Amino acid sequence: MNWEEERPSSQEPLEVDEESLEELLRELEVEETATTSIHEEKGEEEESVAVSRAEGEGPPVASRERAWYVVHCYAGSEHKVKHSLEQRIASMGMQHKIFNIVVPEEEEIEIREGKKQPVRRRIYPGYILVEMIMDEDSWAVVRFTPGVTGFVGMGNQPTPLRPEEVQAIFKRMESKAPRIRVTFKPGQKVRITEGPFADFVGIVDDIDPDKAKVRVLVSFFGRETPVELDFTQVEKI
Repeated sequence: MNWEEERPSSQEPLEVDEESLEELLRELEVEETATTSIHEEKGEEEESVAVSRAEGEGPPVASRERAWYVVHCYAGSEHKVKHSLEQRIASMGMQHKIFNIVVPEEEEIEIREGKKQPVRRRIYPGYILVEMIMDEDSWAVVRFTPGVTGFVGMGNQPTPLRPEEVQAIFKRMESKAPRIRVTFKPGQKVRITEGPFADFVGIVDDIDPDKAKVRVLVSFFGRETPVELDFTQVEKI
């Protein structure tokens, strides 16, 4: 099979924040600019950490083991890339090497007009997870899927996630306690919609996302008074 025919057009290099690969794979905080280096805390050596690119990439190190890899794609196209990759796997008969594709998402609670509404949110925008046996053929099927810009890895080699990292991601996806999306910022002007201070206008002083509480400073008899409220009891002006 001639993979060169499917090679995407060249793109700008991708840069990774200055942090260890372990932290990178845990948080997936990658910037889309030029390749950079990271300094290890216990030495003077520099290691290049990057999202692997088509141009200048060497063939991946083959492995007989199934593992999860992080694949970078255009933000907002995660589900489209997943669908395209599934079609390529089927048409190329690669089901024995590429097994699962996951767009990491979690449920959040968004406050809209004082009401809690569940929404699905991508945990890592611009990334999907692919479980596969890595070799040159399976790498090419994934890498040359439209919308894919590279694998996350050390140097020019895709690096698999460790089992505990995969477990942590899936645990977050399966959480029974949805996170509340914080839309307020300290210093922001808001209106109180419920309670004894309804219709008062105040300034956000502090936010507690874990308890879904916000502290608002309101002017009461000429004095600023802090009032603790639920997220559902205030609205942005």
